[in-house]
Amino acid sequence: MKHVFFDIDGTLWDFRSIIPESTARAVRLLRGNGHKAYLCTGRTRGYITKPNLLSLGFDGIVSGLGTRVEADGEVLAEYIIPDETAVRTVDTVKRFGFRAILEGPEYLYMDYDEFKDDPYGRKVMRDLGERRKSLSGNYGSWVISKLSCDMTDCDKHSCYKALENDYDFIEHNDVIVEMVPKGFSKGTGIRKLCALKGIDIRDTIAIGDGANDVDMFEVAGFSVAMGNGADKAKEAADHVTSNIHDDGVLNALTYLGLI
Repeated sequence: MKHVFFDIDGTLWDFRSIIPESTARAVRLLRGNGHKAYLCTGRTRGYITKPNLLSLGFDGIVSGLGTRVEADGEVLAEYIIPDETAVRTVDTVKRFGFRAILEGPEYLYMDYDEFKDDPYGRKVMRDLGERRKSLSGNYGSWVISKLSCDMTDCDKHSCYKALENDYDFIEHNDVIVEMVPKGFSKGTGIRKLCALKGIDIRDTIAIGDGANDVDMFEVAGFSVAMGNGADKAKEAADHVTSNIHDDGVLNALTYLGLI
């Protein structure tokens, strides 16, 4: 039995949250053949709600870059940023010009006025619905595990220096950075799940496309980068499959002999 960990964005679905038919079929065939399928994502649990995704059937979820681990319907481990650290973090990123989205297991916190003119921000707010709460309106009472920031026109180097003891910084492009509590990553999440469920790490496979997938590639027994993935992901992977809309997941699992 193999345990396959799937990134979501750019791997299972595209930027419009559309899952290719071949991908849905591949995940179902994988589980039908007796293997296990897991989500392994930078999204916190509060941002994993879409029925078209969850209806595929997953045996567990590593969310928030390893800050929450669940399997078989049970939360096995979870990290919440302490209140004092969260307040200091928000004050710091705002001081240096960042626009922040605070990400937690139930809610995401962001201010409408900061993102109303941002296409991605509007999409996030539409997707979240009632799971979005005001950042400023709930000042200091957030329940969060990580954050993402728009760093347009900000002083990122001074901000990173001020927070370097608390976070690792994953830049996805010139605009978006994820700030992840030190000691957590997709890779640590996979290790934690395997340790708690008695899974041999050599029986794991990771499939992803982004910079934050490199850590899980380094941990998993075998790794696959999507053809549409970032160069960092492709360079770190054991195998590169085709693009998401060119049967990338189906071709990967076929290549591995799992379906």
